[in-house]
Amino acid sequence: MMSIFRNIVKNMVVLLAAGMLFSTSVQADVVGSTAPDFTLKSRSGENVKLSELRGEVVMINFWASWCAPCRQEMPLLEDIYKKYSDLGFVLLGVNVEEDSSKAADLLREIPVSFPILYDNTNEVTKLYKVVAMPSTVMVDRNGTVRYLHRGYLPGYEEEYIKQIKELIKE
Repeated sequence: MMSIFRNIVKNMVVLLAAGMLFSTSVQADVVGSTAPDFTLKSRSGENVKLSELRGEVVMINFWASWCAPCRQEMPLLEDIYKKYSDLGFVLLGVNVEEDSSKAADLLREIPVSFPILYDNTNEVTKLYKVVAMPSTVMVDRNGTVRYLHRGYLPGYEEEYIKQIKELIKE
């Protein structure tokens, strides 16, 4: 029985290490590169094109209605957006679900004023190599991906604010 337990633990450690290596290599491919351009339909019905936001600091937050950490993070992102939007900061919430009605239901529960975009086909999600929900990408004024965050835990918003301030000052 003990040897079975040891094998399970050993396999879990190997899988965790492989996941960390994969995550690091994916991040290395994205951070420091030009943010892949995209155009997505917003909840207001307008198209939003990332390259048209050059000159702004852009936070792209990939989220889904089924994601509990996304729900927890959403009101905090709203606070950040309200505080920094007048300083050259844009927050784009990119919903990754095929059925955008689920996103609409969540947004009735947790209203936000920042633009919500719909990636129903996951093309943009794939461009950004999103492997966790939520995932947050920080793009500087020149269109370069500077930071990438996978997942959300309480306190991450403090890191977001620090990075936003840094990028706004540049």
